[in-house]
Amino acid sequence: MHTIILALLASLLLLLLYALYTLFVAPRFSPIRRLPGPPVKGVFSNHLHALLDPAISPRVHDLMIRKYGRNVRVRGVGPWDERLLTFDPTALNHVLRNATIYQKPWQSRAFISSLIGCGILASEGHMHKRHRRVATPAFSPQNMRALVPVVFGKGEELKDRWMTIMREMDEGSSGVFDIAHWISRATFDVFGVAGFDYDFQAIQREDNELLCAYKDMFELAVSQGSFLHTMTSIYVPFLLRIFPTKAQRTIVRCRGTIRRITGDIIQHKKRKLEEGVRSGKLYEAKDILTLLLKSNMSTDIPPDQRITDADLLDNINTLAFAGSDTSSLALTWTLHLLAEHPDIQTQLRNELLALRPPPTATLTADEIHSLYDAVADQPLLHNVMQESLRLIPPIHSSLRVCTRDDVVPTKYPVHDGDGRVIEGKNDFFLPKGTMVHVPIEAFNLDKEVWGDDAWEFKPQRWDDLPELAKNQPGVFPSILTFSGGTRSCIGMRFSVIEIKAVLYTLITNFVFATTEEQVIKANVVLTRPYVTGKYKEGSRCPLRVTVYEPQA
Repeated sequence: MHTIILALLASLLLLLLYALYTLFVAPRFSPIRRLPGPPVKGVFSNHLHALLDPAISPRVHDLMIRKYGRNVRVRGVGPWDERLLTFDPTALNHVLRNATIYQKPWQSRAFISSLIGCGILASEGHMHKRHRRVATPAFSPQNMRALVPVVFGKGEELKDRWMTIMREMDEGSSGVFDIAHWISRATFDVFGVAGFDYDFQAIQREDNELLCAYKDMFELAVSQGSFLHTMTSIYVPFLLRIFPTKAQRTIVRCRGTIRRITGDIIQHKKRKLEEGVRSGKLYEAKDILTLLLKSNMSTDIPPDQRITDADLLDNINTLAFAGSDTSSLALTWTLHLLAEHPDIQTQLRNELLALRPPPTATLTADEIHSLYDAVADQPLLHNVMQESLRLIPPIHSSLRVCTRDDVVPTKYPVHDGDGRVIEGKNDFFLPKGTMVHVPIEAFNLDKEVWGDDAWEFKPQRWDDLPELAKNQPGVFPSILTFSGGTRSCIGMRFSVIEIKAVLYTLITNFVFATTEEQVIKANVVLTRPYVTGKYKEGSRCPLRVTVYEPQA
């Protein structure tokens, strides 16, 4: 017995020593330390706040580039987490294009899966390829174009709802609206109809069961959730099953509601498609879920490459989060920027008013498509959208992990650990297991690329881009907002349609102005607006909205 106890103690001691070596000693000899980087003040100090807080991150990024070059070593959650932070376009292109080597770390995938399941956003490897192969036909230009009337319809509905509210106010034609709240309701409605032919009626009311489940999960449990809860859900999730927090109980309840309702919708859609095959009269709905189901049933996809109903459900949840929430924030920030720059707002309104037909509710589908074609071609509208997406990308940054040893090519010379340029060296070794911080915002705001006015809202810059900006990485020209490589945003086309169509309707009917409340940016999963001193009230972006009256 005594021998067994000694053996167990020896084993525990060896495990402890191995853990200490792995976590604290081995990282000190990692090749990543050959790159320069800012110091840390203590063993468990890190650079995450400086890198992730949009209130200071532009200044931090700019300082790092000037002091350490474009490939920098930064500290993650602890001394075992020495990361690569790259501002080098060639290095970043290498990371984004080699998705089999640079994958989402298991921590990110665990967090995403705990909320919306293992859909296209959280999956990797062969599973991601299967998701992407099934989903790609549904997001073709033709299918996205078919959803244009849906977007215009919801834009008109939001306009009419605001008009009604204003008439009920004492002021009659003006009022302060929480733009973040209302735009979120509108994009959620768009997602419901476009996503699976389901009308949340969120613009009119907020008591829909499915809408409330999504809202509670993403706003209450995630946006207002604690760092401790997030870390526990990733590293020791069983503790939350034994000792569930309020946030965890909310997530479990909401996931149950979402799975029950969307599961029923999927089964209803499948029956419709099967009935159409049997009757010879094919089911012709154009919502994304129907298109996903058709793609999954296509003879072009081998049976072993198809995805399950559970996978389809996870992808619908992914679209609700990655599609609705990001488009909502893009529109919110654009309206906020236009309110801060009334001269640009006036120019944009004049450009769009020249196209203004009767209300879209009176137009045929073909006429709405023609209207959108004209709207989409307006140069200032396109510039405003691009500049807003550049200046405040909804996704501030992301993470990848290097799954095998790799040599990373660079455009700019590499610096040594002391920050000195190594002449003639345009690559560096990256060891397996290294996290790569992908600074989306930093690439969009790089002063050496965009000029000294890179942090300012100047839509006119897109008429004559600096040469360096033309070669920035990203699937959307010159900016990284929609990411790049094989993991780029699959819903980019639809997001652009949604932003332009809704902006057209709102800008031609209302004037937007700032209020006395100061709106700031905070990185809470996504870059969200908050009112200074009122963080506990949740994400808000109050603007004064006034009915536009043409000059006599």
